Amino acid sequence: MWDNPRVLNAAAGTLTGLALLLFLAGALRLLFVSPLFPLREIDVRGTLAHIGRADIEKASRGSVHGNFFAANLGALRAALQQLPWVRSVDVRRIWPDRLQVSIEEHVALARWGDAALVDTHGDLFAGSSDAKLPLLAGPPGTEHEVTARYRLFAQLLAPLATPLERVILSPRYAWQLRLANGLDIELGRDLATDPVDARLARFVAVYPALRSDMAQRAQYVDLRYPNGFALRLPDSGRDGKAAASAKG
Repeated sequence: MWDNPRVLNAAAGTLTGLALLLFLAGALRLLFVSPLFPLREIDVRGTLAHIGRADIEKASRGSVHGNFFAANLGALRAALQQLPWVRSVDVRRIWPDRLQVSIEEHVALARWGDAALVDTHGDLFAGSSDAKLPLLAGPPGTEHEVTARYRLFAQLLAPLATPLERVILSPRYAWQLRLANGLDIELGRDLATDPVDARLARFVAVYPALRSDMAQRAQYVDLRYPNGFALRLPDSGRDGKAAASAKG
């Protein structure tokens, strides 16, 4: 075997390859532990209204170790992603001694139930806000649908000049709305033959034709009718309420 040139050449090539791999592994190890490449700065970018520098420092503490080459970008990204108002994080190395962190915050659109917020993309997050926001709610997994319907309903109701304050999708998938003036609107379930947005559009179209005193006093409107709706008004009668109806 040792007098075979082909075998000797193959063995020499294998040994050379192993030596090269060992050299590269050693060089990489030196890069990861060398004090010659210290990590000196974490540069945070983004328009941040709810996330402070102290929050970022606390979240990144314990997730960034070693020098410029050894820093675990995935660990830092995961740590920052846990902050309540963070929607997305991008982390990259900037030679020779800096990490650049780009953060996008959630933009709160509404409250979701009692314990969360929903952003303009329809995503839930666990932030808190003192702002006056509409209330959305629905079965688990319906956040995007409810957010999209909120936008549609608000657009349809714009001619009434009173903001949409609440959109609820019940466990039976029936829609309930409340306006800022206190008017509750029962839309019911979405039907292929009579979509809820069509019912709401009919109501908005005929609402100006109602007697002004009736429109102003209305507390509740039921739109679960194919060709009309029913109003509930305060009344001094037996149950304190009276029903009115109008054809669309």
